[in-house]
Amino acid sequence: MRVVIAEDNVLLAEGLNLLLSSAGFEVAATVSDAPSFLAAVAEHRPDVTVVDVRLPPTFRDEGIQAALAARRAGPGLPVLVLSQYVERTYARELLRDGRGGVGYLLKDRVSRVETFLDALRRVADGGTAMDPEVVAQLLVRRDGDPVDTLTPCELAVLRLMAQGRDNAAIAATLVVTERAVHKHIGNIFQKLGLTPDESGHRRVLAVLRYLGGDRDQPAPGVPGR
Repeated sequence: MRVVIAEDNVLLAEGLNLLLSSAGFEVAATVSDAPSFLAAVAEHRPDVTVVDVRLPPTFRDEGIQAALAARRAGPGLPVLVLSQYVERTYARELLRDGRGGVGYLLKDRVSRVETFLDALRRVADGGTAMDPEVVAQLLVRRDGDPVDTLTPCELAVLRLMAQGRDNAAIAATLVVTERAVHKHIGNIFQKLGLTPDESGHRRVLAVLRYLGGDRDQPAPGVPGR
């Protein structure tokens, strides 16, 4: 699995390079600025990218803007964004196109090796990997949001889905059976209007709707299963 890294902190960049190489990834390029990142993506066509939100020269939003540009050029390009802090505007912008293959982690998660690697693999597979702190800060709802119709149990399941947990991990965390988790997920899909023939992965679409990534779209009806 080829990876392109965009990180201006030399120590962190070298650490990521070593970590990913040791875990079986092929690091195709490690760059420190947005233009170099876009050039590396075009040249290497990576399976997944790791991008710092803030890159030279202003250290404001060059990284996230480069990630968005790369996804426009290659729709669905998997991007895992790293940030020192939760920046809600950037996180929402990343989610806004309604596609999967996105992640947003705080940099201290990188030190938790298995958590970071698991998140990167999920993003590469087209899923989502949102830091729990990001999830907590994105949950600002509009009136009439269908997410408000979910029960507390369904919300708990969807919150863990947003963090990238699979059914087994959700069941273990909530101390319920996987069958119960499966039932809750079915109810979530129904209430959010995500039918089996919905284009895209319903699990990803449910998470994006929960986090507000498709807020500009009209609220769906609730069709039968």
